[in-house]
Amino acid sequence: MNLRERQELFEKEHLSPCAAKSAESAGRARKEPKCDIRTEFQRDRDRITHSKSFRRLMHKTQVFISPEGDHYRTRLSHTLEVAQIARTISRALRLNEDLTEAIALGHDLGHTPFGHTGEDALNELLPGGFRHNVQSVRVVELLENSGEGLNLTREVVNGILNHKTIGKPSTLEGAVVQISDKIGYINHDIDDAVRAGILTNEELPRDCTALLGSTSSARINNLIRSVIAYSIDKPEIGMNEEFKDALFSIREFMYKTVYQSQLQQIERSKIKQMLGEIHRYYTDDPSRLPCDYKKLLERENNVSRIAGDYIAGMTDRFALKLYVKIYLPSGWGL
Repeated sequence: MNLRERQELFEKEHLSPCAAKSAESAGRARKEPKCDIRTEFQRDRDRITHSKSFRRLMHKTQVFISPEGDHYRTRLSHTLEVAQIARTISRALRLNEDLTEAIALGHDLGHTPFGHTGEDALNELLPGGFRHNVQSVRVVELLENSGEGLNLTREVVNGILNHKTIGKPSTLEGAVVQISDKIGYINHDIDDAVRAGILTNEELPRDCTALLGSTSSARINNLIRSVIAYSIDKPEIGMNEEFKDALFSIREFMYKTVYQSQLQQIERSKIKQMLGEIHRYYTDDPSRLPCDYKKLLERENNVSRIAGDYIAGMTDRFALKLYVKIYLPSGWGL
């Protein structure tokens, strides 16, 4: 019995009956020989962490556009924090931690530069719109490896696609990532907003903080406990209604106070204009696209979508430098 088979046996004997078992995976779009060391979900996790799109998350905005400071969240730090929360919940519920981690690490691979502002910009530019969860699937199925994709298991792809609120993951592990994403970004965005001076902890809804806690760590801890208490030994993932209402009340407060603040709106208009002009630059002359994207254009005759793929993969700083290179004369100064 090799190491993979031992791990598969461990999952069968020790994980919850509701957990996804790697030996029972629905498989990949392209069949591959199995590894003698790693399970299928462990291989997916490794493929994601070694991908170029994962590395680029380090320089993509989470909420604040071009923040001045080293301690604001990026899309990568958000991803790692979600993975940590999700693994804690999965371990307590005896679910498959490897599947949970793979989904969490891959859930935002398709996110644009400049956070949801970039997503909104591409949604307006591209025929059929743009959603980062769908783009994340496009990344792992097509855009990585020069058009070959990562060939992940169907369970991981499904979890990535369905991590947004409206999604319905096919596994409990996917549902854990879905709820962990909200626990993570709402509380971590509060931290960043306080650091930026946009709000204070005292301004948070008092009924919510009285229930969930007055600090980020306390709120995350209490929400995790609520998910575990509600979901243990059940074929579903959820949390106490009182805690759920409090979480979504804080989320609504953050939308009004931070995400849609006047400062953010001013920056959003600048970013939308910039990405629109970059998109037009490539759609006007597709020969300007990098080689990999020209090859994709031969497979999909949709220059707007392919230009959108290229823009979605950019980091914040690359997009800014590219815009300057395209539209500003060298030696430009204020």
